[in-house]
Amino acid sequence: MGLELLRVLEERDFPVRSLRLLASERSSGKRLAFRGETIAVEVLRPESFRGIDIAFFSAGGARSKEFAPYAVQAGAVVIDNSSAFRMNPETPLVIPEINPEAVAHHQGIIANPNCSTIIMLVALEPLRRLTRVRRIVVSTYQAASGAGAQAMQELLEATRAYLQGEPFEPRALPHPYAFNLFSHNSAIGDDGYNEEERKMILETRKIWNDAAIAVSPTCVRVPVLRAHSESIVVELETRPPLQAIYEAYRAFEGVELVDDRERNHFPMPVEATGRDAVLVGRLRYDAGIPNGVALFACGDQLRKGAALNAVQIAELLMQTGT
Repeated sequence: MGLELLRVLEERDFPVRSLRLLASERSSGKRLAFRGETIAVEVLRPESFRGIDIAFFSAGGARSKEFAPYAVQAGAVVIDNSSAFRMNPETPLVIPEINPEAVAHHQGIIANPNCSTIIMLVALEPLRRLTRVRRIVVSTYQAASGAGAQAMQELLEATRAYLQGEPFEPRALPHPYAFNLFSHNSAIGDDGYNEEERKMILETRKIWNDAAIAVSPTCVRVPVLRAHSESIVVELETRPPLQAIYEAYRAFEGVELVDDRERNHFPMPVEATGRDAVLVGRLRYDAGIPNGVALFACGDQLRKGAALNAVQIAELLMQTGT
């Protein structure tokens, strides 16, 4: 996410007076480009945050738990992309298109939601503004980027080996990836849900401030490089006219409606890659429940699912002065 974060900051012309890049000793001295300059990566230390206003964290939960308190103590606001603080009652969990007001209640740390949750809730927010969502049934088709750069490289190498008829031993992921899909590679709990699915359930309730909403996710890893897709069915309090649903999606910032039935053209990960908007289509009344609506969504996991959402949170901080 780090490189994507630099790209988004530059593309959105975020006001940066000075930029400090921090990482482990292994990356120390590496130079990265930003606005025509190259900036050396420094070793992350407890004293690294002096003079910093906003600190973006994307090095995993353990690093966030260890170093975020130092950043807050130094006066910075931490925007954390890990799961370390998401379910802390004192930490806002923010998607700017949905709950921007939550930013004002931070106590030094703001959590960036899980990528699958962000894409799902942005895709559903136009519906929720028409009527309450009672239940969500979602199946995710998650790209390699969600498992990191090594998983993306493994997909490329495994595909090349498969096409050349050569053996390939998975390293970054537990199963063969080329021309295959498998249940999301996170730990399964006693209830049968994996960690990714549990995140979608709990984060949805927190972001929407709705403890009663039912969420039934099934998360799957598919051989796509960096855009997640989601098949979603929702049960609504009431069922709005289909025209009103279409109008709500056309008017909602952050969503692009891709719904051409005549050409059979709907959201695809190849078209969502590199885009800021979440693509939504296949909008239809669900045939199985009276107040059901079904749809399909795609979003770039590295952008709206991570870096872009983090930068949008920072923009809110700048606007509100919190």
